[in-house]
Amino acid sequence: MRVYMSLPVESKQKRISTFERSRELARRAHRLIPAGCHTYSKGDDQFPLNAPGFIERGRGCNVWDVDGNEFLDWGMGLRSVILGHGYPRVLEAVAGQLVKGTNFTRPSPVEVELAELLTELIPSAEMVKFAKNGSDVTSAAVRMARAYTGRDYIAFCKDHPFFSFDDWFIGTTPPNAGVPEAASSQSLAFRYNDIASLEKLFAEYPNQIAGVIMEPVTIEPPENGFLAEVRDLAHKHGAVLILDEMISGFRWHARGAQSYFDIVPDMSTFGKAIGNGFSVAVLVGRREIMELGGLKHDQPRVFLLSSTNGAETHSLAASVATISEIIEKDVVAHVWKIGKALQDGLNNLAGEMGLADYVNCIGYPCSPLIVTKDRDGQASMPLRTVFLQEMIAQGVLIPYIATSFSHTQKEVDRTLEAATQALDVYARALDEGADKYLVGPAVKPVFRKYN
Repeated sequence: MRVYMSLPVESKQKRISTFERSRELARRAHRLIPAGCHTYSKGDDQFPLNAPGFIERGRGCNVWDVDGNEFLDWGMGLRSVILGHGYPRVLEAVAGQLVKGTNFTRPSPVEVELAELLTELIPSAEMVKFAKNGSDVTSAAVRMARAYTGRDYIAFCKDHPFFSFDDWFIGTTPPNAGVPEAASSQSLAFRYNDIASLEKLFAEYPNQIAGVIMEPVTIEPPENGFLAEVRDLAHKHGAVLILDEMISGFRWHARGAQSYFDIVPDMSTFGKAIGNGFSVAVLVGRREIMELGGLKHDQPRVFLLSSTNGAETHSLAASVATISEIIEKDVVAHVWKIGKALQDGLNNLAGEMGLADYVNCIGYPCSPLIVTKDRDGQASMPLRTVFLQEMIAQGVLIPYIATSFSHTQKEVDRTLEAATQALDVYARALDEGADKYLVGPAVKPVFRKYN
């Protein structure tokens, strides 16, 4: 079912080039805010120079910047907006809670309502705990694993880019300034689809690893029963398995990628799509583990999660409405269908233009990834920037692909039309060099040592 339709577009898109207000706001923001924004993935270094600097409003899968430019949005709030911007059912649920109050001295009924919904839905959820962002709940899962096992080390999948801004993880990445080595020295890396690399850690640190944390899937499928092997290996050595479903949750399957792959972890974390852009993150897990953060046991108490705004009523109401809509409207099937149409369309287009070796849309249709390569077959940030800037110039914002319920074949067709022109420029940049076509600096990796 379609809620919003994008505005009609002409076959030849007018190139967008007016960003005066955005640039003025950027100057002010960089004076006041480190990096000019509050999420590094939204930073200026992640986008071409001609990208909209500040987005003022959104509707469905379209957004408008402060200069009045309209864009078809495939980023959808860092993959958090799965239904669409300004989605009526979600806004109505939020409004209904706002008039009652957002935060009280004791719990609110909506906390129980969402907890019951999640424990009925998610295989690994016997108890739940709410927070406001993913880093908090993944770090809470790590704390619970350590408390439950009495061990200190955590094994994390190195092929998965981000688990938390807390020291235990961010200290293992290039931008680790300010993190004492001791804070991350107990975090051990293994590789996806490489069970031997995890076996090696358990052999090197016998009876010392509390838990294994990983995403169930990103781009590469789990091979040869890898997820079950990880679970069995962790349990064999007395460790717990934590699945980070910030991205995979509610995209691969309405009950999580753990249902798609038929794997039940000891704990798992959800966020992003769970609230359609509202701030909700959730830790769920087995009762015997989660209860250590509660009041009904005689073990040493775990200070699990305790935040003033962790259970704001309007955000939890947004989550109830979002999950209900995902289930009732079979949003996941729609996300797969439109994602596949875009993925196939981009790959076919690249092939027709002789660029199949240099531009690919890979991964699962529910969360595909555009890969840009140079003549040597190496991933190229400058060429990626050329592609992104040419798409933006035609009104398509596609830093990554996060298909929503508001995207339809019409948006796919518009994107492929823009991609035809963008890939034409890309082909010339391959032969003549990206620098000739860039309007500003190339985008950079988030996780780097220096600016």
